[in-house]
Amino acid sequence: MNLFNLRRPAASLDDLILDAPHEDLPGECLMPTVARPPQVFVRGQASWLWDSDDRAYLDFSQGSAANSLGHSPQVLIKALADQTQSLINPGNALHNRAQLTLVERLCHRTGSDQAYLLNSGAEACEAAIKLARKWGQLYRGGAYRIISASNGCHGRSFAAMSASASTQENRFEPQLPGFSHVPFNDLPALHAAVDAHTVAIMLEPIQSEAGVIPATDHYLKGVERLCRELGILLILDEVQTGVGRCGTLLAQEQYGVRADIVTLGKGLGGGVPLAALLARGKACCFEVGELEGTHHGNALMASAGVAVLDTVLENGFFEHVRESGAYLGEGLARLAYRYDHGELRGHGLMWGLTLSDDSADAVVKAALHEGLILTAPQPDCLRFTPALTVSKSNIDEMLLRLARAFSRVRTAQLQCRKGIAV
Repeated sequence: MNLFNLRRPAASLDDLILDAPHEDLPGECLMPTVARPPQVFVRGQASWLWDSDDRAYLDFSQGSAANSLGHSPQVLIKALADQTQSLINPGNALHNRAQLTLVERLCHRTGSDQAYLLNSGAEACEAAIKLARKWGQLYRGGAYRIISASNGCHGRSFAAMSASASTQENRFEPQLPGFSHVPFNDLPALHAAVDAHTVAIMLEPIQSEAGVIPATDHYLKGVERLCRELGILLILDEVQTGVGRCGTLLAQEQYGVRADIVTLGKGLGGGVPLAALLARGKACCFEVGELEGTHHGNALMASAGVAVLDTVLENGFFEHVRESGAYLGEGLARLAYRYDHGELRGHGLMWGLTLSDDSADAVVKAALHEGLILTAPQPDCLRFTPALTVSKSNIDEMLLRLARAFSRVRTAQLQCRKGIAV
């Protein structure tokens, strides 16, 4: 079967201009917390998804980078099946082999001294905030304030959202005290914001939700130097950038910096809920009872993490990510030039393409008609986070479908303008 021929039929341009009502929409009992298309997806393999009508879609979102090895990779299927047969969750108060194996390997490969497993990146970021403030009580006279970057995103818990600054998603939520925000990639603003109450600086190496905006080399090295000079902690949120997404195990390796606390999530579980909090030196200051959760470090999810970590650490894996990422970036740059779009940003297999207008949602919808799944973190930006195992042929096919989506949106825009003119 030729997957490249399994394309969706052409859709009416009206579908891109107006949100026409759909009959028999699924999920009436599902709370509408996320905007979803009407398709119901029933199976996946590598870079492909199939809906209930057996239509194939090329997935260049992969659960917003959660499916690091693609859909239903055999290594993950086997790890989960084997672990299910022996032990699923003995409880957070008891050791299990998968948990111990994963934290030992994470610490060894990242230069960390301790690790703790959680369920989500938001939980990991909240735990990082709690750990930093505990450290502030012990070593910085009770300092508690954390500085983060404007337009950053550290999850959807109250503390993580407070660290994420004011965004569209948290505009209705109360902001917890003890957080301040400065412009990203602005060292003087960061330096001016630090005071005696500051305990840590918390940043993403690449601001994914803001439109895939990387920290500059000068900036991140300067942040690390500032933290060392002032005796405060550096927290790097690598929930989206870690586990090989940028072509190295941690994105911080590419900048030549070392954080005191690192958070991981998304790709660590390969699609199942798993995250990690890493710390080194005196930042390892949690005591018994200060951090716990029913499913934290359960054997089933930890076994998935071991399988993913072992896979990405195989010889040649990161090289493949870097080569595929460069190939994807070159293809996107050509399309951006052809359709007169804007800046392309990213590392490895995380790319953001700025559009010439606020048409990202329309492009995402048009791409779905072409059998291509993308995300739009901003109204004028598309994000590409394919499986780390993506092939060049998959990239070529994605570029063809994206080009058709761009053409479809441009035609729809011209039709709208003609209608307005009339």
